Amino acid sequence: MAADKTPQPIPSVWTRRSRDAEQRGLSQDAIVREAIVMLDAEGIEALSMRKLAARLNAGATSLYRHVATKDELMELAVDQVFGEMAVPAADSADWRTTASQAAASFRATALRHPWLSSVLGQAGLAYLGPNLMSFSDRLGALFIKAGFPDPTRAIDSLIAYVMGMSSAEAAWLTTVARTGETEADFVARLMPAAQQAAAGHENLTEAYAAAATDALDPAEAREAKFAYGLEAMLDGLALRLPPGPPPAE
Repeated sequence: MAADKTPQPIPSVWTRRSRDAEQRGLSQDAIVREAIVMLDAEGIEALSMRKLAARLNAGATSLYRHVATKDELMELAVDQVFGEMAVPAADSADWRTTASQAAASFRATALRHPWLSSVLGQAGLAYLGPNLMSFSDRLGALFIKAGFPDPTRAIDSLIAYVMGMSSAEAAWLTTVARTGETEADFVARLMPAAQQAAAGHENLTEAYAAAATDALDPAEAREAKFAYGLEAMLDGLALRLPPGPPPAE
C-alpha cells in the first residue's frame, strides 16, 4: 500500500487558526497574560493547563477552546513577551548604538521573564509569532542599512550572545531569589566560600580577589560584564562590514 503523502498540519498556533473571539468571558489574551504571571513567579515546571484554569476560575476545557496545547500556550507567551522589546529606528551611521539598545532591551526583558531564554529553542514555532517576527524584521532593517552582506547571521550572532548571557543571569537571579536575601548580601556571604575553594589555584585566587570589588554592587558588575561582551561581539561583527561608507538610502 502506498504511503499517505498528504501534508500534515504544521504544529503551531500561528498556522492552525486565528485567535478566538471571547467565549464565556475568557479570551486567549487573558489566558496568555495569566500564564506569563505564573511563569514569572513559579517557572515553566509549575505551569500546567489545569493550574492555569484554576487561577482563571475556569474549567480546563474552557482553556482548550482558545489554546489547544501547552506548547501552543508557550508559543503565545514567548511572542507576547517579545512585544516588550524595543529596536530603535535603523541608523546606518550609528548601527552599533542601535544594536546595543536592542540588545539591552532584549536582556532587560529576559531578566523580567527569567524563563524566556531557556524556552526559546523549545517553544515550537514561536518565531512565526507577529511580535518576534517584527523584532527580527527591525533588526534586519538595521543590519541591511548598515551594509552587512549577511544580515541574518548578524542577527543570529547578536541574539545568541544576549540569550546566552541573559540565560546565565536569569538562572543566577533565580538562585538568589530562593535564598530570600538581596543579591549583594548573598554574594557577600558566598565570596569567602568561593575564595576558600579557589585556594591553591593561583589564577582562580586572583580572579576571586578581583571579583571581591564587584561584590560591593553585583548588579552593576553584571551590567558591566554584559556591556563588555557586547562590545567585543560588535567589534567582531564590524569586521564583517565591507570597507567604505554604508550604502546610500
